[in-house]
Amino acid sequence: MRSWKPLFLVAIASFSLSSFAYGDTPVNPMQQVKPEHRGTTDGCTSLGCHDGIERISPTKMNFQCTECHKGNDDTVDKITAHTGMFANPADFRVVDQTCGSCHSNIVENSKKSLHATMAGMISGTRWTWGAQDSKNAVYATYDISDDDGDVPIGALPALAKIPQYDPDQAESQTNSPADDYLRNQCLRCHLWSGGHERDGDWRASGCAACHMVYSDDGLYAGSDPTIDPSEKGHPIKHEITTKIPEFQCIHCHNRGGRTGVSFIGTIESDGYGSPWTDTGGKQPQLHGKYYNHLTPDVHFERGMTCIDCHTMQDLHGDGNIYSKKELAVEIECVDCHGTVNAESNLLTSWGNPLRNLKRLSDGTVVLTSKLDAAAHVVPQVMSIALSDDGQAAMRRVTRHLEKLECYACHNRWAPQCYGCHAKQDLRITGRDWIDPVPDLDDPSRTALKAAADASQIAKGWEETRSYLRWETPVLGVNADSEGNKVAPTIPGCQVFFTQIGTSGVATVHNRVYTASDGFSGLAHNPIQSHTVSDRPRPCATCHNSSKAQGMGTGTYDALANLLGIGFELEQTVDQNGNPIQTTSHGGARPLNAVEMETIGMDQTCVLCHTNGIP
Repeated sequence: MRSWKPLFLVAIASFSLSSFAYGDTPVNPMQQVKPEHRGTTDGCTSLGCHDGIERISPTKMNFQCTECHKGNDDTVDKITAHTGMFANPADFRVVDQTCGSCHSNIVENSKKSLHATMAGMISGTRWTWGAQDSKNAVYATYDISDDDGDVPIGALPALAKIPQYDPDQAESQTNSPADDYLRNQCLRCHLWSGGHERDGDWRASGCAACHMVYSDDGLYAGSDPTIDPSEKGHPIKHEITTKIPEFQCIHCHNRGGRTGVSFIGTIESDGYGSPWTDTGGKQPQLHGKYYNHLTPDVHFERGMTCIDCHTMQDLHGDGNIYSKKELAVEIECVDCHGTVNAESNLLTSWGNPLRNLKRLSDGTVVLTSKLDAAAHVVPQVMSIALSDDGQAAMRRVTRHLEKLECYACHNRWAPQCYGCHAKQDLRITGRDWIDPVPDLDDPSRTALKAAADASQIAKGWEETRSYLRWETPVLGVNADSEGNKVAPTIPGCQVFFTQIGTSGVATVHNRVYTASDGFSGLAHNPIQSHTVSDRPRPCATCHNSSKAQGMGTGTYDALANLLGIGFELEQTVDQNGNPIQTTSHGGARPLNAVEMETIGMDQTCVLCHTNGIP
């Protein structure tokens, strides 16, 4: 286990104070305060210890350190100064006393958001492991309830805390190894946790998980003299911001649907680490993975970032408890780009104003970036010049727009991780991200990785997979709040579960669960993969592709690979169009026989349509 000093330093905002208390560099209590800090700080800086630290906001706030961090700012005795101090005032265990004193509504909403509850990941995993009868969420990271009396359709009144797994008891819906898997592996990214603390994953917990920016290497670039600039685990600067770059989002959004890493055009490789570096080594890892580089999302290519599309409601939540992201996200492609019949009305699909979207006097729609204030002209589908293929797809074949999501064609690729081989070893204990050992002196430090390591109440887990793909994702029907439409689907996920008993012999070997709908617990789920291109995928990749239609490629032999199933991992339906893999999103499904036949019939029309013949 690592020493207490660097663990304490990993926490946000307090990195400078923690160095004062536990660092080795002597300080001069009478050191003069720099002119730009006079009148803006308190004893933590004026007494010389943290002189040079950045103001928590360079433009809007003038707080004293102890207003957020607590502690004692009128002494140079490090123990006295830090007594009662919060290392991370934004951590959800203490946030009601800090951020919540001014932003109570946002804090309350955030605790109910999917970023905090992880209800989608938990419910999806438990469904595919046969651990619950409903695709809707039953559990969250912690007990949460909506007590305002307003629970709209699609929302939930409450969720219970995810159970613990006891291997000495019979497996059941309340005692599932899926819960242990979630606790040890998947649930490190919720807002109550400080994350994995490695390159690519450095961040804080609570509000600061987003609003305190960390670089991928976790190195400090500010002016606090007590911080070692070579020591990992610090934010870039001691600043809270609403200008959140995409790499901050990617500190969490690199697993599951992998939308963050996909947005910037990267997909994890099979571990090659090539090309060689100039010293003959492998490329550096992020998130514990090596990456290949593909075509990034066109929005990223043109200088936009996640917060330019996703609203405060998407990120903080609206005060309701939801099961899945399609119920909680209010932004759609048409909100900015309009349709073939109408230009954007500058509102989200939920009717809320898009405040960074304006229509100029000449009719041009312009988006102002929230990160750098750059102006981006937003093409309107109604008036855009289309190629011959575009004319056929969007104007002549009207059912495309009636039946398909925009990104069914305009997402040129999607990450596909086939076969998630999860091994639980009952001889090994492992960290638990949900019930870490509490820090009684400073509850905000409970979010640190060391607390999860110290808990050791989960079992040891190891993951690998069968293979990765990015081209030609399978199509299916999604569960979008605006109506079910054809969309890309990806594995999500396809678990083959092995349990190694205390004797060292497998008690469960490559088990594939059956979901409550009777289909294989191997799953394909709809996704907006955030790989949008103004050059859509070619017509033949849908109309002349057995894989896109859900029938697989005909090349992967699951039995020869000892998977014990009678179909390819890419295959979601049988020859008659009957589902064989489940989906964990209510209302979502593979293509049916009629839809498959329609796509196949359309293949005979592709040649004419792609040559511009109406």
